[in-house]
Parts: sequence; structure tokens; C-alpha cells
Amino acid sequence: MATTPRRHVNPKDAAEALFKPIKKVAAPAVERPAIPNTKELVSLKIDADVLAHFQADGPGWQDRMNDTLRAAMKQAAGS
Repeated sequence: MATTPRRHVNPKDAAEALFKPIKKVAAPAVERPAIPNTKELVSLKIDADVLAHFQADGPGWQDRMNDTLRAAMKQAAGS
């Protein structure tokens, strides 16, 4: 019956045993409740003329665009 030595005989094997990659276990995702009335940063491609239309009235164009999209959502849900 052959037994394996407790120590590595080959110095290279001993060194590699010290540097084996550690298996990391990903932390479980924390599910957080949505905070009401928060806005989310997104990247969105919009036609230049549509963007110009909303920006023409100055600051607040993002809120106006959001209001228009919300109205379209409500109209689509009512159809």
C-alpha cells in the first residue's frame, strides 16, 4: 500500500500548492425595495429632431419628455 508524503517532494509542487486560486463564492444579491419617485439613469438613442423639440423650451426638458412618455403609457393602457 503506497502512501503519499505529507510534504511535497518537489519544491515547484510545494510553491504551486501555496498559490492555488481561492474559490470565491459570490455574495447573494440583495433585493432592495424600490424607492418611490426615483429616477434611473439610462442611455437612450433618440432622433435629433425629437430631442430638439423637447430641449427647445429650455431646462426641464427631461421632465417634459418623461411626462409625455407617461401620458403615452396611460393612453396605451386605456386602449
